[in-house]
Amino acid sequence: MQAYSLYEGSFSVDTSKKFVPFDPGKHDKKDRPGSLFIHVHPFLVASDNGLILLDTGLGFTDDNGELLLHNNIRKLGYEPNDVRYVLMSHLHKDHASGMVTENEGAFRLAFPEAEYIIQRGEWEDAYSGKSDSYKTEIFDVLQRSGNLLLVEGDGMLNTEVSYEVSGGHTPHHQVFHIRTQGEHFFFGGDEAPEPEQFFRNFAAKYDFDGRKSMALRQQYWEQGAPEGWVFFFYHSTNIAVGRPELKENGDYRIVEA
Repeated sequence: MQAYSLYEGSFSVDTSKKFVPFDPGKHDKKDRPGSLFIHVHPFLVASDNGLILLDTGLGFTDDNGELLLHNNIRKLGYEPNDVRYVLMSHLHKDHASGMVTENEGAFRLAFPEAEYIIQRGEWEDAYSGKSDSYKTEIFDVLQRSGNLLLVEGDGMLNTEVSYEVSGGHTPHHQVFHIRTQGEHFFFGGDEAPEPEQFFRNFAAKYDFDGRKSMALRQQYWEQGAPEGWVFFFYHSTNIAVGRPELKENGDYRIVEA
């Protein structure tokens, strides 16, 4: 199966919305009260139409100034310039900061050979600068690049990739279906960020519309489990790429794909 997590790290997040690296071997959760503890997993899919990147992480770099995202892609035997499509669920900074890379204060596209697929409404909301959840300084680079493809509503990118406006986490959040090489991959962005959320009904305060996100998760699971979708979980601390498995009692669970 040609699908991979590009794991960027483990973090704690509090009301400041800052992502602070968290190493359970060195740090104690008790020292960070009120924090969520999450991982960050952009994903790479090798499709028949080229490499697909799903969201771009926090844009963290190594000691040499190289994007961790680039390093992780190279470890899989590819080059960043091999990426043909960057599919963005939304533009919050923990999902979008790796769209560009910085060198001595100058920004450039992290994936110069790729089309960046973004919902127009999400782009306009992000660019407005009204929320500190967005890192607006990176958007000018993409705007000038000629690599930006703004889409509206639901549609097909090509014969393998479709997108749907879901609108739960942000008003114009989108999810993606990728059907390639006999698999159906599904990326729910921040509306299905962890596998446990399929089995716990709750409305999250961090969502634009928590009740809608809750209903969407149930919809994705009820359709995807019996159809054998492969799910990508962007913030999972255990299973990042999982598929449903039928249990003896007739219910489904998620297992590592």
